[in-house]
Amino acid sequence: MTRLRTATALALALLAAPAMVSAQEVTSLLDNASDTTASPALSSQGTRQRGFVFSLRGGIGMAPEYLGSDEYSVVPDLGFRFHSLRLSDGLDFGDSDAWNDFRGFDVHGSFDFIGERDSSEYDGLRGMEDIDAAVELGIGVGYTAENYRTYADVRRGFGGHEGWVGEAGFDFITRPTSDWRLSMGPRLYWGNDEVADTYFGVSASEATSDRPAYDADGGLLGAGAEFVARYQINRDWGLEGGVTYRSLLNDAADSPIVDDGAQDQWSVRFGVIRVIRLNF
Repeated sequence: MTRLRTATALALALLAAPAMVSAQEVTSLLDNASDTTASPALSSQGTRQRGFVFSLRGGIGMAPEYLGSDEYSVVPDLGFRFHSLRLSDGLDFGDSDAWNDFRGFDVHGSFDFIGERDSSEYDGLRGMEDIDAAVELGIGVGYTAENYRTYADVRRGFGGHEGWVGEAGFDFITRPTSDWRLSMGPRLYWGNDEVADTYFGVSASEATSDRPAYDADGGLLGAGAEFVARYQINRDWGLEGGVTYRSLLNDAADSPIVDDGAQDQWSVRFGVIRVIRLNF
């Protein structure tokens, strides 16, 4: 069960993109105030029907059992994406077209989850203290154009670690057809001393003849790339799959935990997307 929760964190981190709202998106919605879902009665009164649009993704994936592990397990692929909120008083946020990319600058929330690490389940970690599950919450900024997107996020951990992490990425975007969207680009991952020592450090009490004491410092802890392919089946349904590669760097790569595991970390996932539109 621990392995399942640990790998679920990677699926959520890579794939469950946070909500993003930009001034351009709000303007676009105001320019398209007439919603086909609104009833004739509401339209005739000049009042738009309020609504909330979001999408859910569910499927399966595969990811390392813990940070630095060379063992993999099958995990669920879960995701949530906010698209738009329309209020009757004219306050609109997001884009009601769930398959449309956000354009321009945006400020968005950032979330990640790292499952607990139960040392008794892994031979290479026996004798080390367990690490509770951690939730990371933060904020990010980004810019999206027709054929590329860039972003930078910062998050603070709660639970298993209480440090700070950063993530930055750049994606090239292409659409071979109106139904397909492909994106690929590099990723960088940072963590402060608290994060590095929690997941890659070895205290004096945890040290053995094969696992020396190690004090991991923060900094750039990983770099890699991500590829995502999405296919729109119809207005409400779609498919999405992704592959992510991360190479642990600097003090993370030099950790005895990684020496006993793997510096190269891969994760793959495939899920079904369902767009949900709620009127109220």
